[in-house]
Amino acid sequence: MGFEGDEESAANQVPTKSRFRYNSPLVQITLIGLVCFCCPGMFNALSGMGGGGQVNPTAANNANTALYTTFAIFGVLGGGIYNILGPRLTLAAGCSTYVLYAGSFLYYNHKQDQSFAIVAGAVLGIGAGFLWAGEGAIMTSYPPPHRKGTYISLFWSIFNMGGVIGGLIPFILNYNRSEAASVNDGTYIGFMCFMTAGTLLSLAILPPSKVVRDDGTRCTNIKYSKVSTEAVEIGKLFFNWKMLLIAPAAWASNFFYSYQFNNVNGALFNLRTRGLNNVFYWGAQMVGSVGIGYILDFSFQSRRKRGFVGIGIVAALGTAIWAGGLAKQVGYKHNDLPPKLDFKDSGSDFAGPFVLYFSYGLLDAMFQSMVYWVIGALADDSEILSRYVGFYKGVQSAGAAVAWQVDAHKVPLLSQLIVNWSLTTVSYPLLATLVMLAVKDDHEGEEPSINPASMDNNSKPV
Repeated sequence: MGFEGDEESAANQVPTKSRFRYNSPLVQITLIGLVCFCCPGMFNALSGMGGGGQVNPTAANNANTALYTTFAIFGVLGGGIYNILGPRLTLAAGCSTYVLYAGSFLYYNHKQDQSFAIVAGAVLGIGAGFLWAGEGAIMTSYPPPHRKGTYISLFWSIFNMGGVIGGLIPFILNYNRSEAASVNDGTYIGFMCFMTAGTLLSLAILPPSKVVRDDGTRCTNIKYSKVSTEAVEIGKLFFNWKMLLIAPAAWASNFFYSYQFNNVNGALFNLRTRGLNNVFYWGAQMVGSVGIGYILDFSFQSRRKRGFVGIGIVAALGTAIWAGGLAKQVGYKHNDLPPKLDFKDSGSDFAGPFVLYFSYGLLDAMFQSMVYWVIGALADDSEILSRYVGFYKGVQSAGAAVAWQVDAHKVPLLSQLIVNWSLTTVSYPLLATLVMLAVKDDHEGEEPSINPASMDNNSKPV
């Protein structure tokens, strides 16, 4: 992936004082955070309502299965597409599909026909593959190597503010509808407006060759890749031992959403309270990402030691949270649900399930931020990292496609919880092994780009 004009060698760059330059990593990460605030952030708020805000989750389950099936394919391909098209076209194409998805549920509110929602879900899967491959390449390659955790937490906080604001939309618009089963039209229209804004904002993202770090270096210096090159390199990912160690964490990282959204938030709370819960679920993600980002960047001088400590903390916290979920889950089943809780009317009965759902959001952000940090520590080139992140998102989406059908087929809730807990637990020692074998305390552990086009006449691959 490259761009017109002669590129200066990183060695010729001079330190730049202002961090708030348009072409600085800080501004660009903030912009991609705002894009994801508007598009997947609002999508998360919609999904977090349980059943897409509908009384019957069947349409949302089937739409999400279609979504994550195509996402699994285009998530893997997305890194190569990003390397060919560049960030603006890739991101804008991906963002536009979110508007269609929200519109399909507005249609469903009137026609009760899930066909449009399923087709829109499949189209969104393609677009999400584009968006998240581009986002991952930007988030892991634009920041300086020693501050990737900080920039990941910055992105994650801005992105999840979308879920917070998105949770407020159905909460406010449905506040006086305590007995309502489905959200009103204004909720979906509000989501669509934000998603449209995100699509336009994606055009402000700069290509990596235009981004200059504070020390004067550019994050990468490459030209357009070729379809044949990307096809070969994507194929190699499935035999890359580093990606194989990441695969279980990738599969687990979205597998739990169907359980948490439909069978915790959707099953235990009424409509308006589900909206309020989402405000805190995604707010918890902001807290979790900042906390784990600090640990992964500042806790120790050794990058490898920081990785071990971060994985250990997430593992310990995850064990405690899933154990709390188990204690709650043994009290209800699909055919034996408790009365719906309301944040105003249920008194102290509301507190425990609310804290549990909040904790699930905290763990999600810490887990995914940790995995992104590990991926970012494997290389420092956007061409390589776009493929790595694309592989991660592809496997992640394949797991999610399976998970939504698991829920659609009414697999016992206790079994769903145990599977989710087991998947995340298995991933911790594998990630620790990857950190031990592949993450170095200096630049020797970072892979150079293999694309011959990455080299200019005077410099080695950046």
